Amino acid sequence: MGLLSPTLDFGALSECDLIIEAVYENMDVKQDIFGRLDKLAKPGAILASNTSYLDVNAIAACTGRPQDVVGMHFFSPANIMKLLEVVRGDKTAPDVLATAMALGRRIGKVPVVSGVCHGFIGNRMLTPRLDGAIEMLVEGATPAQVDRVSVELGMPMGPLQMIDLAGVDIGWHRDPTRIESVRDALNAVGRWGQKTGGGFYDYDEKRKPSPSAAAQEIVEQFRAGVGVSAREISDEEIMVRTLYVMVNEGAKILEEGIAQRASDIDVVWLYGYGWPRHTGGPMFWAGQIGLDRIVSGLRQYQDRLGEGFSLSPLLLQCADEGRPLDR
Repeated sequence: MGLLSPTLDFGALSECDLIIEAVYENMDVKQDIFGRLDKLAKPGAILASNTSYLDVNAIAACTGRPQDVVGMHFFSPANIMKLLEVVRGDKTAPDVLATAMALGRRIGKVPVVSGVCHGFIGNRMLTPRLDGAIEMLVEGATPAQVDRVSVELGMPMGPLQMIDLAGVDIGWHRDPTRIESVRDALNAVGRWGQKTGGGFYDYDEKRKPSPSAAAQEIVEQFRAGVGVSAREISDEEIMVRTLYVMVNEGAKILEEGIAQRASDIDVVWLYGYGWPRHTGGPMFWAGQIGLDRIVSGLRQYQDRLGEGFSLSPLLLQCADEGRPLDR
């Protein structure tokens, strides 16, 4: 702590070799900051953003030095979590990328290079998992049932407990009258997760979760409002809609060149999200249980995976050829 020099003076950054912006996820705010940094940072300084979702190219475009801009996405809590996603923009210079990777290793992180897309590697794969989990609540599953499938695989918590920990309100539009999902409904009444004592679960003073009658009532009200009838949901369906969908998204990330190799995706989930080590990561795990099994499960429940869902051509090809999931 003695090495830190806190200040409210923006100008104090003028001689820094590396500046890491870590404000909340708002593009306008980040672009304003990078525009200011461009005017005061010394030539050759690396300008990094800790953004977890936003377009690094759009941030870099607010400067006259896009070659010096890179994403450095630390995972929360940053003093504990090992993963560092180093996001290479279209114009990020090779020496800037190499420096960010070397610095990550020097401070004890496990850095992985990602290309630019919404959510990069880890959070992009998290999105279909969380979407499936919340949709199944509306269809009749309970939070405990959904999360149990992930915990039984070996994760420390399921997707709904994870979002309670991170904050249900992350990315929320902040309009309590606009209820388009169960998550909106929870946010509208202040159920933002562990930090407020309740989200999908209730939490005691030690943040231990328990089933929530209040959350269940909100789910049932939303279900009635959208005209859905509750049904029994099997563990197999939960597996497909929270885990198989991640493998499919990972295959798309490989196809697009966002990740360089399947093992990079595994490293992201092993070090940033608590994926169980003994399985080798989601992409390796998929190969172990059989890509044909993954494809079969996704096809079986495809009509419940949303209008935007599509099977990855790479996943289909690898399953058909019986080869590992990689480019």
